[in-house]
Amino acid sequence: MRVLTLGATGFLSGAVVREAAARGHEVVGLSRTPGDLPPGVTPLHADRDDVDALRAAVTGLGAPPDAVVDTCGYTVAGARAAAAVLADVPAYAYVSSVSAYRDWPPGPVRSEADPTFGPDADVQEYGPMKAESERVLTAALGDRVLLARAGLIVGPGDRTRRLTSWVHRFATQARVAVPAVDVPVAFVDVRDLAGWLLDMVERPIAGAGGAVTATGPAGMTTFHGMLDACRAAVEATGGRPGETVPVPDAALLAAGVEPWRDLPFWLPEETARTAWDVATDRARELGLPTRPVEESVLDAWRWVLATGLEHPDLDPRLDPAALAG
Repeated sequence: MRVLTLGATGFLSGAVVREAAARGHEVVGLSRTPGDLPPGVTPLHADRDDVDALRAAVTGLGAPPDAVVDTCGYTVAGARAAAAVLADVPAYAYVSSVSAYRDWPPGPVRSEADPTFGPDADVQEYGPMKAESERVLTAALGDRVLLARAGLIVGPGDRTRRLTSWVHRFATQARVAVPAVDVPVAFVDVRDLAGWLLDMVERPIAGAGGAVTATGPAGMTTFHGMLDACRAAVEATGGRPGETVPVPDAALLAAGVEPWRDLPFWLPEETARTAWDVATDRARELGLPTRPVEESVLDAWRWVLATGLEHPDLDPRLDPAALAG
């Protein structure tokens, strides 16, 4: 099977390329610039937002792809170009986002039928851009396109320094400020998502096109459960993790700590209680697996140690002594 990946060397795209190659597919990885690809993968370089450049690159392959996995859709122009050039492929998986839902956050998200951002929304914003890109691709491909509304993707290869920044803090600090209130959280491992995307284009299931909220099930773990997994990862790799110092939301906000940016995945309790309430029944029915968060965290940290990915120094606002004062 000839699989064309739009995106080839990033976090999710790299996982898709590696898995597709391991399954024995003929893999073509399209990216804007050269990067490391597994042996046997055909590199293709073009700006996927430029319809002429994309058409020239795909035409140069000779035979058309049997399936497309699109992991790098960051503009509506890119969706339009793909719709113009690849509308005839038998199976197309587009990685969208839960951010396409108009009311998330704070949510909750009850099903894929919940409203997404409309065509009049500002497509320069991430959520509206994803929603409009979904409409563009659906108009071109109909039920042959899977719209995978991904949640928080974690695992080895993640350079966002969101999850791994927590492990890094426990590995390098004696005391680590954490939100005092525990709430449910959910993640999807990059390897599980990549494998599932390929499953869906390898053997398209009747009626399986359209939107699927592709993340871990609500309640798969909690924020403090994730933190425990981070401390366990430090211990498993020979370190001595710092102790947790619970800090109330009010104290964090009063200190100018910004939700999500300064403390990854943290949202104040009144928002978190519904933001993490995202139904994934359809994803479970279609076989999206859920790897234990402890495994995802440990493998991500081992990857950090192996690659030497650096993390910034701790912001002084997050010093437990300053927050306690």
